This record gives sequence, structure tokens and C-alpha cells, in this order.
Amino acid sequence: MLHRSHIYGVMGEFSTPDELIHATEKVREAGYRRVNAYSPFPVEGLSEALGLKRNMVAPICLLGGLTGGLGGFFFQYWVAVIAYPQNIAGRPLNSWPAFIPVTFELTILGAALSAVFGMLALNKLPQPHHPVFNVPRFTHASSDRFFVCIEAKDPKFHLEECARLLQQLHAHHIVEVPDD
Repeated sequence: MLHRSHIYGVMGEFSTPDELIHATEKVREAGYRRVNAYSPFPVEGLSEALGLKRNMVAPICLLGGLTGGLGGFFFQYWVAVIAYPQNIAGRPLNSWPAFIPVTFELTILGAALSAVFGMLALNKLPQPHHPVFNVPRFTHASSDRFFVCIEAKDPKFHLEECARLLQQLHAHHIVEVPDD
């Protein structure tokens, strides 16, 4: 195993989405787990090829919505029943139908905020600089090229073996990605 501290990984460039998916599958079959792929648009099947698990945004959103809704309801309950009880026209202190609009709005607010901040946290954003930006040809990742990067943190990583694998997969350009 060769792991140099100044290398982020090895990157191969491909022309089509099919080549990208094929290469990603073959890299994963070769036993590499710290692999990432970059494309200018969403590619059907790429998540499966990378072996990505389901993300946690939906459960985070659900928890945020429940927290917002329950927090809004119980705050109104506390105000109306415990902190400032007022008997107006003989209505009950816990008049829950009056609490529904605020509860609904706080449910939506809690879910939306937790979805946004949960997504940012799970994607490790903001990340103003990433080592792949050090590769000059990576500018094509936003227009017409597809890239697979095997990270040096992978336990199986060996620079020459990774480059050889990408070469066998017919990558157009294979480069070391510096970790500067």
C-alpha cells in the first residue's frame, strides 16, 4: 500500500455517461471503496454504481417537522393554559382548534429548515476548495467530461495499481490529484 500525504488520489477522465458508470462499477468490483464520480449532469444509475446508501435528509426533515409542530403546539398550550390563562366567553383554556394554523406553519418551517441545513451538513458544505480543483482538466466536469477519482485514503490504494486500473478502463487522461 502506497499512501503519500500530498496526494488526494488518482483521477481518470471519460467521454460518456456509460463509460463513467462502467468504470465506476469496475473500480468498485476491484475492491476500492473511497471512490467518487463527477459529471456535468445527473447520471441515472451512478449512485448505485458508487454504492451510495440512502441519504438521511428525509428522516432529518421529518424530525424537524415534528419538532416544529410539537414545539408550536405546546408553546401555545403553555401560554393559553399555564402562563396566561384567560376565561373568555366560557371557552376552554385548551382550545386546540385555534392552535392548528400556527402548529401547521411551524411544522412546515421546521421541516424546511432542517431539510436545508441537514442537506448542507451531510454534503459537507460549504466547501470552497476541494483537491480535485487542482486538476486543470477538471474544468470540463461542468460541461462535457466525466471523472472517476480513487482517493488515497482507500485502504487498497496504490498509485501505480490505480492508474493501471483506470488505463485498463480506457480513461482518456489519468492524473494524480494533489492534496494542496
